[in-house]
Amino acid sequence: MPLHDLPLVEGSMLSLAKGSSKRKWQDDLTEALETEFTPTEFIQQWSHEHKLQHSLYKGKENECNPYVVARRSRKRKECLSGISWDHLPDELILRILFYLPLRDLLRTSVICRRWHRLAFDESLWNSVDLEGVTNMGPALHQVLKTGVRRLRCPRGFINDLQITATCTLKIAEIDLSSSIVTTPTLERIFCQCNLLECASLEGLQLSDNIVNGLAQNLQLRQLNLSGCFNFSADSLAHMLQSCCRIEQLNISWCHFNGHHVKSIVSNVSSTVTHLNLSGYRDGLILDDVKVLVKRCPGILTLDLSDSTQLLADCFPVLSELKHLLHLSLSRCYHIHIAALTDLRKTFPTLQYLDVFGLVNDSHLSSLRNESHGICINSLPFSAIARPTPASISGTSGGHSMWNKKNRLRFKL
Repeated sequence: MPLHDLPLVEGSMLSLAKGSSKRKWQDDLTEALETEFTPTEFIQQWSHEHKLQHSLYKGKENECNPYVVARRSRKRKECLSGISWDHLPDELILRILFYLPLRDLLRTSVICRRWHRLAFDESLWNSVDLEGVTNMGPALHQVLKTGVRRLRCPRGFINDLQITATCTLKIAEIDLSSSIVTTPTLERIFCQCNLLECASLEGLQLSDNIVNGLAQNLQLRQLNLSGCFNFSADSLAHMLQSCCRIEQLNISWCHFNGHHVKSIVSNVSSTVTHLNLSGYRDGLILDDVKVLVKRCPGILTLDLSDSTQLLADCFPVLSELKHLLHLSLSRCYHIHIAALTDLRKTFPTLQYLDVFGLVNDSHLSSLRNESHGICINSLPFSAIARPTPASISGTSGGHSMWNKKNRLRFKL
């Protein structure tokens, strides 16, 4: 018979549903129904008419054997305790993202809006190395928006770069050496920088606007303008007067005339300790050396190579540099080899001397014996103000920039 046609038995648990033991009945019923195998008679006796069962008659095959389907309460699943990424604070996620390489960090930026905001947080983009990027324009534009402090992208191709005129860049160290970049792009960058401490623009075509932009950086300590051209002597003098804290200046082999050279020696900061003025052949004369020595008595490293107008009479002038450690006079062909025989008395503090092109191999060993501890021709490459100075073998210093590695680096 269907369950609802059965007579109610007095004293059964169904009759207690209306009494004070209703809660105990529900607990017993739940415990019984949650067992794996429950007899049909038990279900028929204990099921509630409206909530736990209903009868089904489907098809002619069930007319002789009617059956009852009773609902079994679903087994409760234990609540697993855990922490979602959405519950983590921004500071903790930023600390995790800090250990990701550049490619993985960019992948996380497309997960959601929050992760995009965190992936481009200023704290993660403090130092970036973009060497090897094929088209550096879009990548550089995105990096500059993050507030990068240390930026390395030498030997790159940078097309037109659009930067908001009101955006002040936070760059402190930048290396654009030997890059292919237009002059307007450089003007947009350096006219909005006033926090520069180290900059390398080796081999780039500059302008007066770029040099005047460099003059805004009063904290500039190292500047590499080796091989640069297309700016005036007046803008160069203004920049050197403004940047009065420069310690290392490499301004060698620029397309200068005598007026440019005089602007350098007359306006270079007295705080300069490392100076490279090589490559000016007839443009640098003894009077310029006298002005330079008088203005900068604390020079430690001085490179005057390829100054063909210098003679041996420059040694008494250079001897006034009481702290000179490294002197380069390579290819100063008018200096006779006999003037190099008594250097220890002339320069008591000297440790390194470069005279490539003046001394042949047959006289080099005897000169080293007479120099009493001075290393001669051991440093063929100048490291003054260069971000990645070359070693003796000619190889560069890897991906470091002023003795520090950049955290985010593009890898091929």
